[in-house]
Amino acid sequence: MKLAAFDFDSTLMDGETLEFLAREIGIEQQVKDITDSAMRGEIDFFESLQKRVALLKGLDVNVVDNICANLPMMNGAMETVKELKRLGYKVICFSGGFKNATVPFAKKVGLDAEFSNILHSKDGVLTGFVGGGMLFSDSKGELLKRIQNITGVTPDDTIAVGDGANDLSMFQYAGKKIAFCAKPVLKKEADIIIDYKDLTFILDNI
Repeated sequence: MKLAAFDFDSTLMDGETLEFLAREIGIEQQVKDITDSAMRGEIDFFESLQKRVALLKGLDVNVVDNICANLPMMNGAMETVKELKRLGYKVICFSGGFKNATVPFAKKVGLDAEFSNILHSKDGVLTGFVGGGMLFSDSKGELLKRIQNITGVTPDDTIAVGDGANDLSMFQYAGKKIAFCAKPVLKKEADIIIDYKDLTFILDNI
């Protein structure tokens, strides 16, 4: 068994879930500025996530689910997941984003598992709070390590793919560290850098 762990936003999905949601209420740029700062590693991921989710307070959950069900797939995502699975990889995604997006996406592209956060809601609207297992800058790496311990997959048989600072924690447990259209902070630690928005380029490097 081999393991391929992907980031979700701006990696498997073409864009940032929070920005698509923010667009609905006219605060996309405000949220984008916080996202960009976090992905460059300038502010703590947990702090940035809390700030951005708080701005979505009052948004209707049905609207959230509809937006999340129609997020744009990154070029080559379907083909890359299919080929990796053919090559014997279990393909999973770690996201600092939300189940509303990762669950339908995982079904669509055939991921073996997805791990993300939960937007809290009450009476059908978002409360501005978020919880889950992907809240911190080291969450992805910690969970990847646990999965390896359970399955017996070694770092040498693990690929990690991401684009931002909160993907750094995956890299220490991956034999192949792929920075995909990534921020400089992640490129510095990668051994494979892909600057084209087409995930099939990954297949040339495994």
